Amino acid sequence: MAGITELVGNTPLAEIKRLNSNKNVKIYAKLEGSNPGGSVKDRAALSMIRSAIDRGDIKPGTKLVEATSGNTGIALAMMARLFDLEIELIMPSSSTRERTLTMEAFGAKVILMDNMEVCRDYAEEKGATSEYFLLNQFANPDNYLAHYRTTAPEIWRDTEGTITHFVSAMGTTGTIMGNSMYLKEQNPAIQIVGCQPTEESSIPGIRRWPEEYLPKIFDPSRVDRVIDISQQDATEMTRKLARTEGIFAGMSSGGAAHAALKIAEELESGVIVFIVCDRGDRYLSSDLFG
Repeated sequence: MAGITELVGNTPLAEIKRLNSNKNVKIYAKLEGSNPGGSVKDRAALSMIRSAIDRGDIKPGTKLVEATSGNTGIALAMMARLFDLEIELIMPSSSTRERTLTMEAFGAKVILMDNMEVCRDYAEEKGATSEYFLLNQFANPDNYLAHYRTTAPEIWRDTEGTITHFVSAMGTTGTIMGNSMYLKEQNPAIQIVGCQPTEESSIPGIRRWPEEYLPKIFDPSRVDRVIDISQQDATEMTRKLARTEGIFAGMSSGGAAHAALKIAEELESGVIVFIVCDRGDRYLSSDLFG
């Protein structure tokens, strides 16, 4: 029987049938909430920890530290436990209570701070000491390589090479970077579309980073198009996914779905795949589904 780490990946594609009005375009949702830890971040967490162990960067007794908005923290808390490692997670105080409780359930120490930028600064300060090892998902190649090695090949396989557009929220940008690298190698004509919030919007999992905090793994040349998503559009589409398609997800996934449907309206034909990052049960204490 497979252990938890062997169950990461090979998530299903679900066709969006009721919300898609263009019958000449297929839209598929990549259901990353099917991962053991409930999100796409299981892939990056496993890749970052396992690769660091293989390189000798992490040894028995090493304490891990990472700043996270939620999903990466849950995934890292789970993976750290599987590798018998202690972990301290720094998270914005605006995060839903479910996320903190889930991390603590896996045995992680959680510290809440004002915002994500402050969390990143604090984690980097701790990582600069000899007591902690900073995984640094924002600058760690093992983040995007997880998607280059697993997510994108799965999409290419499951669409039988017919994908024309890939759509993803942009947070750490690991998902979109790794998928872009692999998919463009298979077919350079595939369009890579990123989603970011409009200036006034707050969407968990999608960020407009200040220049000094832009993830170091991000290469803008690997993204063909960026679509700005309003908080209202992301919220409404998240609710529609649940109530029309039966896909229970978070707001960043609603944003990606909104972008995918927008693209479908522009096309004569095509095959669009968008990432459903996680499950909606992480947002039940918020007003997302209110």
